[in-house]
Order: sequence, then C-alpha cells, then structure tokens
Amino acid sequence: MADNKVVTRFAPSPTGFLHLGNYRTAIFAYLYAKKHDGSFVLRIEDTDRERSKKEYEDNVIESLNWLGLSYDKFYRQSEHLDKHKFYLEKMIKEGSAYVSKEQAKDDSGEIKELVRFKNPNIDVAFKDEIKGEVMMNTKDLGDFVIARNLNEPLFHLAVVVDDFEAGITHVIRGEDHVSNTPRQILIQRAIGAPTPIYAHLPLVLGPDKLKLSKRRGALPLTEYKNRGFLPEAILNGMAFVGWNPGTDKEIFTRKELIKAFDLARVQKSPAIFNEEKLEWFNKEHINLLPKEEIEKNILTWLPENMKNPKLVPIIFERINKWGDVKDMAERGELGFFFKQPEYKKEKLIFKNTAPEKISENLKQAIKALENLDEKDFNQENIKIALMAVADKLGSRGELLHPVRFALSGLDKSPDPFTIASILGKNETLSRLQKAV
Repeated sequence: MADNKVVTRFAPSPTGFLHLGNYRTAIFAYLYAKKHDGSFVLRIEDTDRERSKKEYEDNVIESLNWLGLSYDKFYRQSEHLDKHKFYLEKMIKEGSAYVSKEQAKDDSGEIKELVRFKNPNIDVAFKDEIKGEVMMNTKDLGDFVIARNLNEPLFHLAVVVDDFEAGITHVIRGEDHVSNTPRQILIQRAIGAPTPIYAHLPLVLGPDKLKLSKRRGALPLTEYKNRGFLPEAILNGMAFVGWNPGTDKEIFTRKELIKAFDLARVQKSPAIFNEEKLEWFNKEHINLLPKEEIEKNILTWLPENMKNPKLVPIIFERINKWGDVKDMAERGELGFFFKQPEYKKEKLIFKNTAPEKISENLKQAIKALENLDEKDFNQENIKIALMAVADKLGSRGELLHPVRFALSGLDKSPDPFTIASILGKNETLSRLQKAV
C-alpha cells in the first residue's frame, strides 16, 4: 500500500470448529498488526459451498471476540465472487490462464470446463520471515486448476485476489501453506498484484509430538471458554507456542505482548502445545485478578446450595480454571461442608495407632476446642489449640489425621483447622463427638 501500513489477515474456512493451533495463527497476525499500528482483517474463506456452515463461521466470530482479537475489517470470500471472476476473465484474455475441457474423474463421465493456470515452469523464490529464503521449482505443479468453471473460481485465485484487494502486506499463516505459496506468487504476477511478505508459522504439535488436529481430539476454542479459562490466559499461553520474548518473563498482558512480539523470535521447529502449561498460565492470570472478582467467579461456578463465601479460599488454592470449581463440587470434594460425612471408623486410625488411643486423642481435641469462645473460633486459634494438644501427645499425625477425617470423611481434604473454622464450633464438636 502507498502508506506502507501493515495489514494482516486471519482467513479461516468455516468447514469445522477451529482448534487452538488455528487461533495461534490469528493471535500472531493480530499481535504483529497491532505492534506496527496496522490493521487486522478477518476473512471467512467460504468458497467451499458444500462444507461451509454458518455455525462454524459464528463460532469463529464468537471465539475472536472472546479473545479480544478485534478486527478492523470483516468479509466473506463469497461476497467477492465478482472480483474473482473479473480477474479470471482477465487472465484468460491475457493468456495466463485457459479453459480446459476435461472428462470428470467421477462416474458421471461429464465433460467439465476447468480453468487452468498456464504454468511458466520457472523457479519461484521468496523470503519467508521465519523460514528464510525459500525456492521452489514450479515444473511439478503442471498447469494447475484455478476455477471449476468461469463462474466458480477456486482457492488459490480467490486468496490472491482478496489479499490484493484488501491491501494485505503480511501473510502470516501455518507452515502447511508453504507449498501453496509458489502457485499464489505466479497468480500475483499474472494479475499485476504485489507479493506480500510471508511468514509461515511452525506446526503445533501435541505432547505426543503428533500434529494437533481436530481428528486427534483438539478442542474448539469455545470449549476452553466453557471450561473456565480466561481469554487473557489463552492469548498469553498460545503466544508462547512457538514464540518467546527472549527473556525469562512469561506472564504478559495484552499490551505487553503487542509491544514485545516480533516475528524474528518465532521458532523454525515445530511448537509443542501442552494443556498443563496452559492451565499454569491461566492460574497465573487468575492470581492477577482483584480478590472481589475471584470470589465472584468462584461463587458463580458453585452449585446454588454451596454458594458459601467461606469456601472461596480453600477452593482458590485448588483450582487452575473456573471449571475446576464445578468439578470439585461434582466429585463430592465440598459436600462434607454441608452434610456430616459417613465413613468407617477404621479410617480414623493413623498408621498403627490403637483405636482406643485415637478415641482418647479425639476427646482431648474436643476439650481443647470447647474452651474456645464462639467469637474466637477461627483458623488461627483452632490451630493453636490443636497443635498444643498434638505437641503434648508427641505425635501430630495421631491427632490431626483423625480430627481431619472426622470432619471431612475424605482421604484428601483441606487441613482440619480450615475445615473447622468453616463448619463453626457447634458442627465441629458434633462431628468429633460422633467419631469418638
């Protein structure tokens, strides 16, 4: 463009739900455009009429909006059919493309009028911002098809025309498009379009080192939204799949990512996506939220009968994403706060301690807690009281294990001081007396 303004694009096909690897491309294109005060374009490549569906297009738009990847221009490729046809006719008229009558490869035997590009069979070279100098001989491509007929231009022609018309300066896309680039450069030359700067991103692999794909269980972005991930964490985490800022810093805000992003620091080798790492990013971003917002979200994700603000601290310690709150409730990890647990008495025993000894220890715990006033029955005072008993007994485990299990009925639960402070004095004493 005349003013040299950077214009990038994200150009998904609405033929299925896109996974995180696809959105990594959108994130890189968005960050690069904003870094250079440029424009970010969303183009829905819906020329495959049979497979393109509105639900997939809507999902792309919803996902980008949720991520905060605001686009400066939006259009569907099908809306530009007249422009595609104009350049197709221009190429035929000028001799860089021709109509080829061919018999269909299916059983119909129908004669089709395909339009093929007249391949000059030359070497095509381009500089890739990530891969470096790339050269390919186009001889093996033959005279490739650019339209099914005069009214139905295909992918390569449509992409070139749309990039040209939109003034796309930088094509940032997946490595699997490298082989498409020579065809598109040939078409650019034929219609008089400038060649944009290319940056082909490394593949995204799963932890098993196989390509991340919908066929192999890669989830749509909206699934991560539904599981309670933060958009800021997805943006941050996916930016680090194949890129790094050159420092040890990993947690970035949107503004910080825009400032730091540079194609020069995108790796050439395949990038590994690890959901555990993404959860780590998510917890770090949750930690940045105000306490009030954390409490609000945790209570929102709790079932109606469990919305107790006292539970927030212990839940917060155990989650990486909001959906973990719901999972904890469904697994029964919080139910004991609302209903006395049922358990077998032998579960109270710590190692080889005699049952009589456990019962006596619980009585001492009851006595110590009875001495606390209701207003002083908090986590700190409960801990002081019980630890004094444990130290007197000479074994913390022989006291704290049965107390904790009597209160929760679970093999794994928060410490007994926290549980007791949430249950309150009367309920705590009731459960301990039941265990004696």
